[in-house]
Parts: sequence; structure tokens; C-alpha cells
Amino acid sequence: MSMLTGSCLCGATTYEVEDAFAAAFYCHCSRCRRATGSAFKPMASIKTGKLRLSKGEDNLLIFGSPPDTHDIHCGSCGSFLYSVIAENGNTHVAMGTLVDAPSLRPSFHMFVGSKAPWYEITDDLPRYDGLPG
Repeated sequence: MSMLTGSCLCGATTYEVEDAFAAAFYCHCSRCRRATGSAFKPMASIKTGKLRLSKGEDNLLIFGSPPDTHDIHCGSCGSFLYSVIAENGNTHVAMGTLVDAPSLRPSFHMFVGSKAPWYEITDDLPRYDGLPG
């Protein structure tokens, strides 16, 4: 299995993750917008345990309460790196932190029903008002 590397803005926190994402998508929910400061969060989903911190494990900013759902940020620069979703056993990697290009590209938009009113989606990918399905 090919491994991808990822990093925060300052380089204090790095990780490796298998290039075996089950899905990649854009989330437009208000929580993701606030976490990233952007109109949406591009993320890739992989089973929890497939991502390994390679540097900076002792310097993380954690929002939430592990083992429940929680977000991981670099403790030095604050970069949002990934979320652990306890309810379904997945980790959602913030695709903007990947140094290497993944083989999977985002294939849909979710929570479009609560997207930022000032942002217009201009691609033809499927759109879901909430979770897909």
C-alpha cells in the first residue's frame, strides 16, 4: 500500500496515511466551515488506525473528548489536520494538509443545505442537503 505524507503549516506536526481512502468529498456544514475558516472542508475518509502521526504527537491541540469524536490540530500553528469520527470508525483527513497527492479526488458535496450563502458551487459533482444516501 502506498503511503502519503501530510503536515501542518509550520511543520511541527506530520503524519503518514495509507493511500486507501474510501471516499473524498467537500463538506459545507457550519462546523467544518468554522474549523477551517473556509466555505467548505475538502476531506478524505479512511478507517481510523490507518493514519499515524510521525512528528508532533506531544504537541497536539485536541477539540472534543477522545475516544469520542474529536478534531486534531497542530499545537504550534493551529492547523486543522483531521477528525476522528467515533460513530462510524472513520478518520476524516483535511486534504489541504496532504503533501502527497492522493489517488482519490473529491466526488460529491455534502451538507449543501447549510452551505455559506455567499459561496456558489460551480462544479457538476453530486450535491446532498445532508449526509449522502
